[in-house]
Amino acid sequence: MSRFDLLGCAVAGCLATVSPAVGQVAAGADGSVVTPRRVVSMNLCTDQLAMMLADEGQLHSVSYLSQQGRGSAMVEQARKYVPNRALAEEIYLMDPDLVIAGSFSARVTLDMLRRLDVPVVVFEPAGGLDDIPDRITRMGEVLHQQDKAARMVADFNAALAELAALAPPEGARPSAALYSANGWSSGSATLPGQIVTAAGFDLVADEFGMAWGGFLPLELLAMSNPDAVITGQPHPASSRAEEILDHPVVTHLKAGRMQGIVSEQDWTCGTPFVLDAIERLSTARLDATEAAQ
Repeated sequence: MSRFDLLGCAVAGCLATVSPAVGQVAAGADGSVVTPRRVVSMNLCTDQLAMMLADEGQLHSVSYLSQQGRGSAMVEQARKYVPNRALAEEIYLMDPDLVIAGSFSARVTLDMLRRLDVPVVVFEPAGGLDDIPDRITRMGEVLHQQDKAARMVADFNAALAELAALAPPEGARPSAALYSANGWSSGSATLPGQIVTAAGFDLVADEFGMAWGGFLPLELLAMSNPDAVITGQPHPASSRAEEILDHPVVTHLKAGRMQGIVSEQDWTCGTPFVLDAIERLSTARLDATEAAQ
């Protein structure tokens, strides 16, 4: 039975005719699982970890989002791979021996791939800096690249510790407001918030009891009078959700202050790229401190 026939069976519900061996990772003579050699990733964040850790030729396809500069920190690397749009049909016909997805990936796609006996591994998004070493380690295990992952974790932890050493002590930190579409402000219980606190800032959202983030009215933003207002890169098309970022209050608060614009590519996913965002913010803070002296 061809892969086209099997796909038709999955749609029609005739899986009783499908051999249980189809799509399974091959096993060695001793029963051990063989390293996957044709991997498909269908999530922006798993794409990046897989590209960092996979052997040459091991990763076949990544999501099309990784090839777009708006959200991807690895655009050029991603263009070396076949893009996918997280559709079960296209992914199945790529004949993968492993599919890597995120917990927010299309449930229908994942269910159909499992019905077709394709191995699927799902990653939860990193909720904070402490989650990043775990995600790196797990990707190393999934791809059988444990040694490479261990070195990456060690490098990440060392670099993060160096940046943390540059941060001022409690009580001497400037304040910062993460402000995005619709007036959403992230706090210290989020990955973006922890990027900012790791760079040596206190978060305005925390002052208002929004460690997990929340909608911060312009009045409260103005009252907090932060030392830095951090916004992302605006979308090229106009958006009513982003109009608040052009409000005179926001413009006034940003004028002449640390603006610390951090590209979304750096803080969207829990990968070592967050270190670049922390370093840039830390440099902006140090430069502003020196200029004030």
